[in-house]
Amino acid sequence: MYKFVVVTDPDTAPGFRLAGVDVLEIATLEEARTVLPTLLLKDDTGIVAVNEDFMAMVDERLMDRIEKTYRPIIIPIPVGTRGADRSRYIEQLLRKAIGYNIVVG
Repeated sequence: MYKFVVVTDPDTAPGFRLAGVDVLEIATLEEARTVLPTLLLKDDTGIVAVNEDFMAMVDERLMDRIEKTYRPIIIPIPVGTRGADRSRYIEQLLRKAIGYNIVVG
């Protein structure tokens, strides 16, 4: 059976731990750059959920590797609206996920 691992910041890590998943708590973007490649090599990991701020800082080479691998599946975790309108944020997530802009009314 494969593990579900969450890579996130210290503020949101306790909530994921309470949910019962394995959590790698990362404080800096540099730490994320070193942790993500090692997770791609683990045979026991099926899904890795990564704080979207960390995913945004991944270099192109690593992103290509993530997109080409079939396991583990790497998915970004939205970390909030960052002061933007919630419906606009949801529209951005949908556009990123399906490649098409859907207006939320």
